[in-house]
Amino acid sequence: MCGIAGFVNGGEASADRSVVAAMTAALAHRGPDGDGVHVAGPVALGHRRLSIIDVEGGAQPLANEDDSVWIVYNGELYNELELRPALEAKGHRYRTHCDTETLVHLYEEVGDAFVERLNGMFALAIWDGPRRRLVLARDRMGQKPLYYAELPGGGLAFGSEPKALLKHPDVPRALDPDGLARYLFYEYVPAPYSIWRGVRKLPRGHVLTWEDGRVEVSRFFPRPGDPRDPSPPPFEEAASRFWGSFRNSVARHRRSDVPLGVFLSGGVDSSSVAAALCEVEPAASVHTFSIGFEDPSFDESGHARAVAKLLGTDHHERTFSVEQVLELLPQVAAWLDEPFGDASVLPTHLLSRFAREHVTVALGGDGADELIAGYPTFEAERAARLFRGLPRPARALAEAAVGRLPVDHRNFSLDFKLKQFLRGAAEAPALAHQRWLGSFSGPELARLLVRPPIDVEAEHAALAARIAAETPGDPLDRSLALYQETYLPEDILTKVDRASMACGLEVRAPFLDAALVDEVRGLPSSYKYGKGTTKRLLKRAAADRLPDSILKRPKKGFGIPVARWLRGPLAPLLDRLLSPDRLRAQGLFRPEEVARRVAEHRAGVRDHRKPLWTLLMFQLWHEQWLE
Repeated sequence: MCGIAGFVNGGEASADRSVVAAMTAALAHRGPDGDGVHVAGPVALGHRRLSIIDVEGGAQPLANEDDSVWIVYNGELYNELELRPALEAKGHRYRTHCDTETLVHLYEEVGDAFVERLNGMFALAIWDGPRRRLVLARDRMGQKPLYYAELPGGGLAFGSEPKALLKHPDVPRALDPDGLARYLFYEYVPAPYSIWRGVRKLPRGHVLTWEDGRVEVSRFFPRPGDPRDPSPPPFEEAASRFWGSFRNSVARHRRSDVPLGVFLSGGVDSSSVAAALCEVEPAASVHTFSIGFEDPSFDESGHARAVAKLLGTDHHERTFSVEQVLELLPQVAAWLDEPFGDASVLPTHLLSRFAREHVTVALGGDGADELIAGYPTFEAERAARLFRGLPRPARALAEAAVGRLPVDHRNFSLDFKLKQFLRGAAEAPALAHQRWLGSFSGPELARLLVRPPIDVEAEHAALAARIAAETPGDPLDRSLALYQETYLPEDILTKVDRASMACGLEVRAPFLDAALVDEVRGLPSSYKYGKGTTKRLLKRAAADRLPDSILKRPKKGFGIPVARWLRGPLAPLLDRLLSPDRLRAQGLFRPEEVARRVAEHRAGVRDHRKPLWTLLMFQLWHEQWLE
């Protein structure tokens, strides 16, 4: 895993080596094992390396045989051993054993279509010297990030994280107000946007080309159309096939020249990864890692311990206190160069730091929920259809009854789940899901922001309509496609990338293997959520490998007691960063609206954990990066 950065000037101006050196240095945390720079005419490429494959010989930037095509690359290619022989047969000569060279030679053979043949996670930049052409690409599911900014005079800058772009003198350090509205709505800024004015994210599954000052962005995945198999196998056969494909994916993802382990939460996803790995190598050699918390409603370490004992892995466990978690907040603000409202970034970073003491690569269970319908929101979608069918007086009665429930700050408490459900139950499915996941609705943003915000709900509805038009099938098919376009790459995978790369750990997601994704996307939605069971396919496939106590556990997520902390140890920070005087001077938020939410949460009248945490994380980011 690595960090990449660089730029190309418009016109004939030569690239400044000192600029790309500064951009690359900003990404040192992503690649602590080495750095490299290539400057030639108008282009400059920079790379920070975390050595995983070919530790001695895989330095970048890397070129083809005659130094006419150069690449910087962040990621891992899982089908490299299948691609290499054909390229060697065409006369390409390899100088290393790393997968980077395969990307260069494949580009030489088929041009931009090379990305369609890749099974891996990647963000990359290729400079085609003879054509004076820059190519950027981001992997199919969005596991690796890539940002870019168009420069005055027709140039283009790029980097793994915005902090690299901000080192370029022509990229301003300025807030995008529309990006702020999107952040408050989603709890992250979705691609292709960012929080920074003039900086954009390359969306997952896209290629950007720069040539003579012209920028074109095109999508290579997913292709519009119905991905489903017209003659799917029976469910039991599909579950058996799935486990075989999943085990093959885990085997591909374990390739490494450095120590490797597994994140183990005790949920079905990570437990399945560990079980599959134990089928392809001795269980005693498999390192598993979990963390626990002193608050029992958030502590899942006992479940992880039970799975590790059942499988016979070499298990590592550590318990953290509230104080240790809270100590992370200033550090998180320093390496999160966009505001990020998913509080699970904190325990994810703690787990990454703990695992990094023993290994350099970890396998995780990310992607299963979005591919195989694992979230409670998919159950809520069906309940919402029933709710919308009720007479208006019955809905009003239900809302009044739920509103009278006392506030309970435990993780996924009944009152929190029911009140969150009612935030979106009456809306169309696409907006309902976002209301359940996000912090602020469109009307709430209008009351909160001083500057009238963009219509984020209309923007979201347009995106959902486009995805629905490209995804024939039932409502669940369309909901899954929307999650795979937004929540998975821009929340879940962003969280894991930032939290792990901040301590130089590479995390891989076997559920997002290209071959496995294609197989799952082709199956009927009832195989994913059916007969009242979320992740039905995975749970059936793992039934002979994991106990019912794991398979039937309700999903809780990787949470921390934010609601309580905002009334306790975080209260002084909340008072300082959300004080009326500070908000008035900042000029972004209406102080009275923020003060109302703080007072209600503190008094236990309302549970505002999500909006207050989202505001707090924005203010920490703003203080670090703009003040």
